[in-house]
Amino acid sequence: MSKNDERHSRVSRRQVVRGLLATGAFGATSKLWTGCTPANNTNTATTTPGTSPAAGKELAMGFIYVGPKDDFGYNQAHSQGKEGLKALNVKTVDQASVPETTEVQEAMRNMIEQDQATVLFPTSFGYFDPHILKLAADYPEVQFFHCGGLYDAAKHPKNVGSYFGYIDEAQYVAGVVAGHMSKTGKLGFVAAKPIPQVLRNINSFTLGARSVKPNITTQVIFTGDWSLPVKEAEATNSLVDQGADVITCHVDSPKVVMETAEKRGVFSSGYHANQASLAPKGYLTGAEWDWTKVYSEYAKMIQEGKTLMNGGIPHLLRGGYKDEFVKISAFGPAVSDVAKKDAEAARDKMRAGSLVIYKGGLKDNTGKTVVPAGKDYGATAIELESMSWLVEGVIGKTA
Repeated sequence: MSKNDERHSRVSRRQVVRGLLATGAFGATSKLWTGCTPANNTNTATTTPGTSPAAGKELAMGFIYVGPKDDFGYNQAHSQGKEGLKALNVKTVDQASVPETTEVQEAMRNMIEQDQATVLFPTSFGYFDPHILKLAADYPEVQFFHCGGLYDAAKHPKNVGSYFGYIDEAQYVAGVVAGHMSKTGKLGFVAAKPIPQVLRNINSFTLGARSVKPNITTQVIFTGDWSLPVKEAEATNSLVDQGADVITCHVDSPKVVMETAEKRGVFSSGYHANQASLAPKGYLTGAEWDWTKVYSEYAKMIQEGKTLMNGGIPHLLRGGYKDEFVKISAFGPAVSDVAKKDAEAARDKMRAGSLVIYKGGLKDNTGKTVVPAGKDYGATAIELESMSWLVEGVIGKTA
């Protein structure tokens, strides 16, 4: 589809809703309408129909992404997860490249009012406050599930939930591989923002590597936002110039980082989805999501009549290897047999729940003890949800 066709389709979509609002079809909610999508925006919306559930009413779920669905990263992983719902009795609608502005409010209203979506997954971090919170108050019967944020029962609406995976478990395993494959003892990490989920990935990757080589270090560079291709390329080149021979990242699309590392002749470790095709020689492995597992679980619970509001669905849903929420990419051709063996052993321990990443007595990179002696922080530890530090061995600052 050409950009003009996409724009025409999108404008028509908004005009239908606005026309209905003008004629009073949505008179009760017309006062809730805000936001205006610029004419040159490239958002697209697609619908995947499903068969009606045996109970009668078709379940309609909406998905919103901050970037394109083929970004080799965060948005592609969620899109792939949505596609996995085709096996269930679910109608899905999705929209890509929606900024973290009032445009996401318009996208959510469109899905609710035009597509009859009763469950929404606005996936980007910046969608939560104020956008999801506002729409949740406006539509108390619609369930809003946000990826990554924390739910606070004292101040957030009952129809808002949070889901995320302990992907740092997969990052730890990827770190084991990186530790084996690095010859310089220097790893590089390109990160967007120093929020808890990002810091946890940096720390777990480093701890995995240090389980192999205790003196290995990880240099981190924060770019400042989720999608800044030029800065991501600059950061990757800077890390390689400083001696890093394995590069990984936590940005929306690892594409630029992987391609730049490959051009510079160093190893890379992916994130979100599989980027092996972008770096056929240097790609070692990568930490991946399995959002199909998560979205399918939600769909099944809702089809059973469970909701956030009636307490049938937890407001905070988390899972790791044991829950099949995360995985690693297939090993690349350069990965040694011993690296594979150690990585698989760590993975198996994660699945069994016998490997704790954050052990008592752990220090940050300033020498301060961040995990008290004699007390381990397992994957579900609430303390890790507000992580604000970098472990010993990480070169960089959070502020």
